[in-house]
Amino acid sequence: MGFLTDLIDTPVSRRGLLSAGMSAGLVGGMAMMGTGEAVAGIIGRPTLRPEVRTRALAAMSRHIGKIKCRDVIGICDFDEASSTPRFHLLDVTSGKLESLLVAHGRGSDPAHTGWLKQFSNAPGSAASSQGAFVTAEEYSGNHGRSRRIDGLDPTNSNARARAVVIHGAWYAEKQMIAQHGKLGRSEGCFAFGASDLSYVMQRLGPGRLIYADKVDRA
Repeated sequence: MGFLTDLIDTPVSRRGLLSAGMSAGLVGGMAMMGTGEAVAGIIGRPTLRPEVRTRALAAMSRHIGKIKCRDVIGICDFDEASSTPRFHLLDVTSGKLESLLVAHGRGSDPAHTGWLKQFSNAPGSAASSQGAFVTAEEYSGNHGRSRRIDGLDPTNSNARARAVVIHGAWYAEKQMIAQHGKLGRSEGCFAFGASDLSYVMQRLGPGRLIYADKVDRA
């Protein structure tokens, strides 16, 4: 079990990180990684690197008291290009993985290369932020149906003040890849194609973890 064993052995996880259902789901589901069923934003077989999954589970451990719903985790691997389905929905009970396209902030990719170059938590940066978030209330705003998120780490503590949210966007549709080889950029929000938004909103209701990171490949 490797990293899972390491997490279970830590003091914080003995206080309740991996409940019986979460432990069984993750252990039983390891062999199922990469077999998720298709939804609108998936291109090819979904994959989630073990090192990114490890960090996401460690974030769950650190913030267990603030994550009320632990059935689904959103994990964003910003080491992948925007043309790759890099936002992963991990079903903790079954181990099922679904991967979707998501845009990053223009402040994280000033030259619009399609690759995230840097994170920022600064107001006005228009950049994506790194770390653990917890999903909050749904609302209707400038982008229509949206969901607020709160940053749980020093690297994303300004998420609510910056209006970093989940929303839909035309520039996050997969047609953008066919036309431009990459998605457009947000103001730092997790922007999904309109065809995927309702699914993301449903799976990541209030009280669930989103973890965003850039774990460079060796």
